[in-house]
Amino acid sequence: MAQPMEPVLVIDDDRDLCDLLAEYFKPEGFAVETAWDGRTGIKKAMTGKHSIVVLDVMLPGGQDGFAVLRQIRAHADVPVLMLTARGDDIDRIIGLELGADDYLSKPFNPRELLARIRAVLRRSNVPARESSRVASSVRYRVGDVELDTGTRTVNRAGRPVDLTSVEFSLLEVLLLHAGRTVTREDLTAAVLGRHLTPYDRSIDVHVSKLRKKLGQGPGPVERIRSIRGVGYMYALPVSSGHDPAAPHEKGGERDGARVEE
Repeated sequence: MAQPMEPVLVIDDDRDLCDLLAEYFKPEGFAVETAWDGRTGIKKAMTGKHSIVVLDVMLPGGQDGFAVLRQIRAHADVPVLMLTARGDDIDRIIGLELGADDYLSKPFNPRELLARIRAVLRRSNVPARESSRVASSVRYRVGDVELDTGTRTVNRAGRPVDLTSVEFSLLEVLLLHAGRTVTREDLTAAVLGRHLTPYDRSIDVHVSKLRKKLGQGPGPVERIRSIRGVGYMYALPVSSGHDPAAPHEKGGERDGARVEE
């Protein structure tokens, strides 16, 4: 029995590119639907029929990709991968800050786009896979933050925090290694599913967004510390009595985070 095709919406005014992607993706199990302007793209994205949206920044008709992304994010949580023809980092950063899950610069190899799409879909499909394993879920607690891998929920001081799938995965890795530095290379591989490349600031933007959503910690120590030239560390509360630079005992804690299974 044939496997169902994964529905992909491509919003791009380059019709030749859309045709190329539709032809290239079909043997890989992806059915491509296209929209050549922002207004049409928004309507199709709102139908909820697509597993992912591939969105070009440069669109005709008065609504660029950022405007389209704002509309999509206001009403839907479908994963969005942005395409940009500009060399500036600013487009990429703005897209990520507005809620894009990933980006790729034009011109690109369709094979790389396919790999990025699969990586995003793997992340976004985690809740469905985890729902059958709630009984074996893990809860991490560091200070006033608690993360539950089974229900895919995060609470700060008892109140829920709304995170994207990328932000959730990022926080999970940081809490798992609380008190220890995680390199940008390791975070990029674990959270975004790819190797870190020069000038790739995606993980930094996601860390910045995560910091804002978690807010100021209960103590004087910043929750997520930047380790210059290396990566990031989720700081242990001062009251925990742990030295972040010292090795952590296993057992009731996993790398400094209190864990319940």
